[in-house]
Amino acid sequence: MNKTINKTLIIGPSWVGDTIMAQCLFKLLKQTDPAVQIDVLSPAFLHPLLKRMPEVNQAINLNLKHDELGLKKRYHLAKILRAKNYAQAIVLPNSLKSALIPFLAGIPLRTGWRGEWRYGLLNDLRILDKVRYPLMIERFMALGLAPEASLPEEYPFPNLVVDKNAANKTAMDPRFRGDDTTKGVLALCPGAEYGEAKRWPAEYFAQIANQKLDDFWQVWLFGGEKDEEVGKKIQNQTQQRCVNLIGKTNLGEAIDLLSLTDFVITNDSGLMHVAASLDKKIIAIYGSSSPKFTPPLSDKVEILQSKLPCSPCFKRTCKFGHYKCLREIIPEMVLKTLGKL
Repeated sequence: MNKTINKTLIIGPSWVGDTIMAQCLFKLLKQTDPAVQIDVLSPAFLHPLLKRMPEVNQAINLNLKHDELGLKKRYHLAKILRAKNYAQAIVLPNSLKSALIPFLAGIPLRTGWRGEWRYGLLNDLRILDKVRYPLMIERFMALGLAPEASLPEEYPFPNLVVDKNAANKTAMDPRFRGDDTTKGVLALCPGAEYGEAKRWPAEYFAQIANQKLDDFWQVWLFGGEKDEEVGKKIQNQTQQRCVNLIGKTNLGEAIDLLSLTDFVITNDSGLMHVAASLDKKIIAIYGSSSPKFTPPLSDKVEILQSKLPCSPCFKRTCKFGHYKCLREIIPEMVLKTLGKL
């Protein structure tokens, strides 16, 4: 008689960085039960991440906009999921609407943190102890364990499995090959979707790029469509010498390309977490946010952060308008740190 497979549905985050950090939970679930089948419900643009996580059986498309309630859509999706006979749903977002589909799908055990009046929708409702679980990955992993169970002494860090064939094919493209004088490839990730208070100045990135380009390095710019303006600014200040990939790759292509680089300089962004999961050497620049909550999960990271009384404020824009927390981290400091790496 075949053993019944434990099927778990994860209601995933809607951000790149949070989805990377959710892999810690997926790994923990696999450590606890190697036979567990993990499906993840998330927006389609995040599926290239999930497809590079060996722990994930299937990525299921949540075809809803970020703030859309979409009760009819949720009901129809729940009806489809009901037939999959999940034993448990783990709801990572804290919103009420994120708990609707597991409830409508009739999943017997529905686990999540208390938030937004989810009583009844979740029947394994946990009360978050922020002191016990200061890190986001700890809050994710704790939901995969019994309420009073302890987290493992060593946390399983994210690591994405790169499409090596695609990466090697890319490496043969003349744009990326360089020549005999090329010393290495520096990746710059100058965007941060959260807001201006997490973005190191474009002219600072350009100064770094010019220094490394003059020293026979290649410099590749990474980011999404919303970062195209900052990419243009950096290109204008570097005489168009960078390989500008901003807005020109999908997430899967960006992952494969990042895997080919030697060093990464980045804001606190989703791409920072992608680079960490690829085991890259990273300089991470923090402004309004804090590495005490969502640090890059790697031992090859140098974090630069100003020690101002107002920082971290966790705001999208600087309420004083000076952005000193970012501007006081000057390019010379980053170049010195890069030398250490």
